[in-house]
Amino acid sequence: MAQVTLKGNPVQVTGELPETGSQAPGFSLVGEGLADKTLADYAGQRKVLNIFPSVDTPTCAKSVREFNARAGKLDNTVVLCISADLPFAQGRFCGAEGLEQVKTLSTLRGREFLDAYGVAIADGPMAGLAARAVVVLDENDKVLHTELVGEIADEPDYDAALAVLS
Repeated sequence: MAQVTLKGNPVQVTGELPETGSQAPGFSLVGEGLADKTLADYAGQRKVLNIFPSVDTPTCAKSVREFNARAGKLDNTVVLCISADLPFAQGRFCGAEGLEQVKTLSTLRGREFLDAYGVAIADGPMAGLAARAVVVLDENDKVLHTELVGEIADEPDYDAALAVLS
């Protein structure tokens, strides 16, 4: 179990981030149109998993915009923005913002992802949601980079995450 903070208050997070160099755990989450999407659906592509509580918070929204702008320019790379938001809300947000370089996935069906990726918030007001994290995978799902952001209200280290893909 890891500990992060939410506006300075301790929050427990269950599970463990996949280790750099390990094979990423498979997953099934919910994509556009309520379709099940698995890690295998992105086979052969490098993947940036931008994991966060909800796109309805300023920092989460900013991370989606930032990864859309930065990682969207990388070859053979897909950015998967993963949160508890329903696919309808994720789609509305990306549509309203003109964000076309990211894919959104919901933990609506696939809550085991939270434990498998070490991001399940176990207590506090956001219990049941995902802590803020970034996991970068190569085209064979080998873990290249992980970051569990220590303060949920802070942005991830975009430069560090994307440097492994340069």
